[in-house]
This record gives sequence, structure tokens and C-alpha cells, in this order.
Amino acid sequence: MIIGSSKPDDAPQVELTPIVDMVFLLLIFFLVATTYQQAERETRITLPEAEAAGPITLALREIVINVDGDGSIIVAGQAMTIEELRSLVTEAVGANPEQKVSIRGDREAAYGTVARVLDVCKAAGIDEPFL
Repeated sequence: MIIGSSKPDDAPQVELTPIVDMVFLLLIFFLVATTYQQAERETRITLPEAEAAGPITLALREIVINVDGDGSIIVAGQAMTIEELRSLVTEAVGANPEQKVSIRGDREAAYGTVARVLDVCKAAGIDEPFL
């Protein structure tokens, strides 16, 4: 406060100009980065073929088993019988002994069906299925 002045000191203010500049720079950076990423995905290449190859991540993916309200078992959008589920889980554990499984049961599903799915997973070697 200046002596002899009746005006109070100005309150501290935040300068918005540098903040706005940084926001625009970040916006431009992310726009350019996503444009390059999209262009990379759209690059047309011809992949080599192999006779014994399969998806590398198949054994590493978690298997999600859904038990519907009417008792049907659905894995990756396909309905399965308990025997088909048993062979799927057994093959997955054979390929990856640390295979992860999540079981999702509808609230209307009979607990017996969920118990059978748990039994199939335990028999195949899944130690702790995630419910």
C-alpha cells in the first residue's frame, strides 16, 4: 500500500496466457500423435504365412466364462456345453499353466451351473478362478 493512498494493494493474480499456451501445445501434440498412430494401423502390408503358427497372445489372455440366467455357458460370445468348456479350459491350461479364468454368473443363474463351471476349472488345473 502506498503511503497516502486509499487504494488497497492489488490481489495476486494468476497469469492465464502461459497456461493457455501449454494447453494448445498439448492439444496439438496429441492430435499429431494420434494421427501417426492411425496411419500406422492403416498401413497395408502383406504378412508372411506360417504353417504351424497361431496367435501369440492366445495363451496369455484371460478366459471369461459367463453363466447366463437360463444356465447357458457363454465364452467369447459362443454358447458351450460343459464338455466343450472342459476341453477349452484343459487346452488353455496345457498351453499356459498359469492361465487366468474369470467366471461371471447372472443373478438369476442356478448356483449348480456355476458350481459345475468352477469344478471344470479346478479339474483342468486352474488354482483360483476369479469370480
